[in-house]
Amino acid sequence: MRILGIDPGLGIIGYGLIDLSDRQLKVIEAGVIRSNAKHKIEKRLAQIYAKVLRLIKDAVPDVVVLENLYSHYKHPRTSIFMGHARGIICLAVEQEKVELINYPSTRVKKAVTGRGHASKQQIQRTVTNLLNLERIPEPVDVTDALALAITHANVCMHSEIPKTRPPKADGF
Repeated sequence: MRILGIDPGLGIIGYGLIDLSDRQLKVIEAGVIRSNAKHKIEKRLAQIYAKVLRLIKDAVPDVVVLENLYSHYKHPRTSIFMGHARGIICLAVEQEKVELINYPSTRVKKAVTGRGHASKQQIQRTVTNLLNLERIPEPVDVTDALALAITHANVCMHSEIPKTRPPKADGF
């Protein structure tokens, strides 16, 4: 099973493509997609859409995994911009007819580290160890995307539901 985790953002989108085979995880590709901060939002969203669509077409994942949108009352504007980017990513996934799974951040942290409120550094170290990487992926958006993919792989490995039909995530 090929699982594409995407950490949405307006400026930087992290992604991580892993393969789950015989209960083993292998990184196929990981990186970032960037939009130009000098452009208007509509042009940035168009850039994100085109790049994510190309990523999905090239990667041919069985499933795409996103984090549920979370809004902090101190930073509502950040959540709004994140929602724009996330919506564009959801559109690209739907147009390519790939299944989309959403997980809350606490479930991702718990699945990866065993703690629902783990720090970014804990997630980075654990992802690096779980995937047998030589160094911590940078920027943190890449690690977050890989953590999303690992979470779904864990759900599939511990579920009796066939891997071709992943279970629905919390809240959906």
